[in-house]
Amino acid sequence: MWDIILHPNNMVFSISICLMLLLGIFEGLLLIVGSTTQGFLDQFVPDQLSDLQHHPEIETQADHSLSVKFLDWLYLGRVPVLVWLIIFLTTYGLTGFICQIIFFKISAHYLPAWIIAPVCLFLCMPLVRVCAAIIAKILPKDETTAIHAEDLIGRKAVIVLGQAKQHSPAEAKVQDQFGQIHYILVEPESDIIFNQGQEVLLTQKTQQGFQAIEI
Repeated sequence: MWDIILHPNNMVFSISICLMLLLGIFEGLLLIVGSTTQGFLDQFVPDQLSDLQHHPEIETQADHSLSVKFLDWLYLGRVPVLVWLIIFLTTYGLTGFICQIIFFKISAHYLPAWIIAPVCLFLCMPLVRVCAAIIAKILPKDETTAIHAEDLIGRKAVIVLGQAKQHSPAEAKVQDQFGQIHYILVEPESDIIFNQGQEVLLTQKTQQGFQAIEI
């Protein structure tokens, strides 16, 4: 066993497993003193990942699209970054050892590190995704009722104060998907008037509030 772990061609996988153990120990010690590395690690996650996960219909910038979508496919950002790192390091290290053991049984020697290291990086990615997906379902999630203003588009609102005219919005109330009431400014898209108590359909966001049409 030690021959496999300490062999120069397998050193990259040994380092990967050691890093995983050190991260776990270090995080455990920090938790004892009431701290964590999570906030520090989160800053390295691209901001576009959050937008892609919560609003998949929004296209990311072309120069980041493939990389961000790939990271999202790997569930990076859907589980804590530290947990994802531990999953990756463990999966990569074990994949490398298993491949080298199989190859050694066939040929009686190990593949060179410069060949097996990138090959295992490619091979472990689907396993990382599967493991991260399982962990994401197990870990408790922070529930939030925060929404983007654009999430209200397409919902019905009721004029509650004054008359709404073009370029002269009136106050209206709208209920979001969580059942919370929001008070917003609404103006008609066309040259009509919305009266108090009238129900309208929000169609687009403006600098002041929203535009709407009659129902």
